[in-house]
Amino acid sequence: MVTNSLWGKALTRSPGNPRVRSSRLALPITLAVQVLTSMASLTVPVLAPDIATATGMPAQLAGVYIGVVYAGAILSSLISGAFIARFGAIRVSQLCLILSGAGLALAGTGQMLALGTSAILLGLGYGAVTPASSHILARTTPPDRMALMFSLKQTGVPLGGAMAGLLAPLAAGIFDWQIALRCTGLLCLLMAALCQPLRREMDADAAACRSDAPHAGIAELLRGTAGHLLSPLRLIFASPRLRDMAFCSLFFGAVQLCFTTFMVVWLTEVHAMSVARAGGVLALAQAAGVAGRLLWGWLADRFVAARRMLAMLGLLMASAALLFALSTPAWPTAVIAGAAMLAGASAIGWNGVYLAEVARLAPPGEAGRVTGGTLSFTFLGVVVGPPAFAAVVGATGSFAPAFVAMAILAGLAVVLIERSPAG
Repeated sequence: MVTNSLWGKALTRSPGNPRVRSSRLALPITLAVQVLTSMASLTVPVLAPDIATATGMPAQLAGVYIGVVYAGAILSSLISGAFIARFGAIRVSQLCLILSGAGLALAGTGQMLALGTSAILLGLGYGAVTPASSHILARTTPPDRMALMFSLKQTGVPLGGAMAGLLAPLAAGIFDWQIALRCTGLLCLLMAALCQPLRREMDADAAACRSDAPHAGIAELLRGTAGHLLSPLRLIFASPRLRDMAFCSLFFGAVQLCFTTFMVVWLTEVHAMSVARAGGVLALAQAAGVAGRLLWGWLADRFVAARRMLAMLGLLMASAALLFALSTPAWPTAVIAGAAMLAGASAIGWNGVYLAEVARLAPPGEAGRVTGGTLSFTFLGVVVGPPAFAAVVGATGSFAPAFVAMAILAGLAVVLIERSPAG
């Protein structure tokens, strides 16, 4: 574990060159915050069977819980830009970690109202993390490394999910589910404390903003919530390229969550796999997603323009969805696993290249605000996509039409990207 004193020493190196000093820690700090908030948001759903046994609530409510988390994320992603500008990206990241820790502490009570409130708090924390990290990385990353750095940071999402899947059940088995929630919450609070030595330097732009408007505080920001909700949307719709990117992320977000949410169910019901084997296939897809994020980011920085890379990823998503739709129980497991890895590499791997392109297209100093606005579209796809997928499966009695619909969504995203003016 890196201590406060070590971080403080790191900040004192290379005097007179704040950009170099900040860039050294920008990726590690944003990655760590992303991992922990992602882990926190998934810990309750991972422990849903234990919570259901202890409380008598149905484990299926985990789906509703995640829906509430992402609804809260939509709100916080939209208003995060104003708070980043006023208080700084590190301070907002600390707030996200504190909200996540508080949400897990509430969930540990096992009460229905507390669980609902915890989902809102976790969503508010999760939605603002990416705009804050985009603001930091946009200020500290050279243009020719943007896609790779953003992709590296975004590996924190699947890594956080993997940590939730591995560590939360382990802690619950050794102790109990409540202690498992509290341990994850304490990790979030510890990370918030470790961020403090970085704040003075990395939030210097916000300090200048505060000196220009010394009387503007949290209360004033909250009173202007409606304006802050609309501000990033105005920025997005004022630019045809950003508008198309936002709708692209809505479709990609829906496809991503449909793949990850229903893959195990599809494998067990259609291909008669055991839950353990289906879970292994999903793990392969997640691993391919991590590898894909790094590979696509590297390629986008060196060989392929980010817009063209996103279009290619959309075509790969559509191809994977069509393979899922056409597959039969006679297909070899290796072929099914290959299709799942293609789905993971594309549908889980697109985020870093996308966020780097959004930051590039954003007006100077507005990367956080614009990222928050586009993420609200992504989260909307996450909220709407899986229920719509389930409705198609229920209405048709088959997964194939739902996967075809996913391929169509990915294709629509490709059309949006290709029609968008280059720049």
